[in-house]
Amino acid sequence: MAGHSHDHSHDHSHDHSHGHHHHHDHGDKPMEACCSAEEQQSESMIVLYLVGGMLLIACRAADWVFPGAISPATVMVVAFIAAVLLSFKFFVDSFRELRDGFPREHSLAALAILGCFATQEYETAGWVSLVLLLAAQVLRRTAFSAKRIIEQLVRLTPNIARVVRDGSESEVALNTVKVNDIVRVRAGENLPIDGIIVSGRSTLDQASLTGEAMPHEVNVGDQVYAGTTNLSGAIDIRVTQVGEDTTIGKVTQLISAANRARTPRQLLIEQVARFYVPVVISLAALTWFLSPQEIALERAITVLFVACPTALLLSSPTALVAAFAAAARLGVMIKEARFLEAAGDVDTVIFDKTGTITTGKFAVARLAPATGVDGADLLAAAASGEQQSNHPLARSILATAAAARITPDGGGSFEEIHGRGVKAITSMGTLHVGRGSWLAEQFPDIKAEMDTCSARIEGMTGVHVARDGKYLGVVGLEDRIRTNVRGVIDQLRTLGVKRVSIFTGDRLSVAQRVGQTVGADTVEAECLPAEKHEQVLGLSRAGRRTLMVGDGINDGPSLAAADVGVAMGLGGSDIATNSAGVALMNDELSRIPFMIELSRMNRSIITQNIAISVIVAVVGLALAATGRIEIIGALVFHFLGDIVVVLNSFRLFRFGEAYAEQDAAIAQAQAQAPVKREASMRLTPATA
Repeated sequence: MAGHSHDHSHDHSHDHSHGHHHHHDHGDKPMEACCSAEEQQSESMIVLYLVGGMLLIACRAADWVFPGAISPATVMVVAFIAAVLLSFKFFVDSFRELRDGFPREHSLAALAILGCFATQEYETAGWVSLVLLLAAQVLRRTAFSAKRIIEQLVRLTPNIARVVRDGSESEVALNTVKVNDIVRVRAGENLPIDGIIVSGRSTLDQASLTGEAMPHEVNVGDQVYAGTTNLSGAIDIRVTQVGEDTTIGKVTQLISAANRARTPRQLLIEQVARFYVPVVISLAALTWFLSPQEIALERAITVLFVACPTALLLSSPTALVAAFAAAARLGVMIKEARFLEAAGDVDTVIFDKTGTITTGKFAVARLAPATGVDGADLLAAAASGEQQSNHPLARSILATAAAARITPDGGGSFEEIHGRGVKAITSMGTLHVGRGSWLAEQFPDIKAEMDTCSARIEGMTGVHVARDGKYLGVVGLEDRIRTNVRGVIDQLRTLGVKRVSIFTGDRLSVAQRVGQTVGADTVEAECLPAEKHEQVLGLSRAGRRTLMVGDGINDGPSLAAADVGVAMGLGGSDIATNSAGVALMNDELSRIPFMIELSRMNRSIITQNIAISVIVAVVGLALAATGRIEIIGALVFHFLGDIVVVLNSFRLFRFGEAYAEQDAAIAQAQAQAPVKREASMRLTPATA
């Protein structure tokens, strides 16, 4: 019965393991390698800083403990060595900046430290360098929390796996596991790889990827992902992706790419920073020129410290990384910063129907029994005929019968005629269950009655039933609409989206019913993929800023044509290959308004950050040029600006949390609500 009047060509859920070979052109070294090299470098640097710091403290302490006992020359030499050790990094970085033709904050710091050396203020140079280094260290731990988030994600994947070979299991290092190995995961453990379950059943907590609060039931044949947690039973998994190709590997790459992203805004900021450095140097020179001789140089140095543009340069990257992380926490994978930028301007949203607005799972929506036939008898006959079939519509009918406490009779012989239906000989008699056209061929005289019943399930998919040549009626099935679509569309309108369209390859009558139910503005039915693509291009040409939500597989071209393409419910291997700019790891449409809000919030936070850094710089410059603050005061002031910018960006993390909490609350409410007798409500026979 493989084709009850609908050819379910959308069933693309699990066959993603075509071994896409991803060519990462991120230029990413494998993550462990890059971190360890950097860590080693920073460890050797920290040793230098410690030695320098100890020497500096020794200079001070010597003066306090043995006043006058140690010659000033000795103190000076020790301070000089300390200052060189501590300021060494600034000169190296500043040399790099000058070589790239783009002097930035390190060049200003180096110039100021050079000033301290020139006036033989070695101790000041040392303390200044120490404070700047500590500040940089604090900022690195907080600002580029991308690394931290990545580390948290990477920590979710174990580094050993329990591989089953020839019936015996052995623990091996994760990097030795190959595609097609069988890996066993016990209850309470995290999954080390992406794969398909070959034995066992369990529940998984997939919150790390999808952001969904509810645990997810899995069975043999289901796709599972690295970094998720196995809650209840032991499962054996055939490996489909390892290492960087796993879903969580993709996610970590996306976040680290966000860290390096150059949005138009960031480029603008860097352009400003280019002009900024010469301006600051001129200001410092002017201050030196206009100040009294004895304090001129110190004031000029203070100006240089206050004006380091780190806060400005941090404005955009910190906000972007926080936004990407907030999105990833809710299972929204944004591939590039420009898609996050574009989401804020969207005024037209296009939904694909099957699998996006609807779940892609059919459910019995209406019974239309023939004259003098009872609805329960019709359902019982349909269930008895379908009991051996594996067709999705058959499963739906059986589920509905079970909910209505109707048990199909167990015995009989069954014959499935492909694309037509099922012929079954049961205790009830000989049943024909399937397409109307097929039943009409078998029993021509039921045609009139059949047409009457069919009219009552207009816009649904019908499964017709006859017993011993007598027509019993038709079971109408509908692709279930997701629960919160209407709410999501209302939310989009509140956010200023002017037009919501549904594009579908389905029949017009079906599409219109769905469109009315969810409150869409326009419906385009019976579209082929090429036509969808044309429509989206047309909207863009008309100056509409479009966001399209589809399933990433058959909507590829149109997702790529939209300003923001969002692919739903994708497995990890597709994140890299599909043509959408955003991948939703779950099927929650509420993530669409979330993304639009996140984009706008991200934009306003970057604007605030730029304003904060400019204000801090202007106030600092005024204080430094008039000698109101000393060198160390200038450093503290400068550092404050950085911290404020970073903390402001971090508000974006909380944005994702608030949404996640709201989701969890809704999920809990649904779980606790008494189960509605949907079956009985739906089964009220439709009157002609």
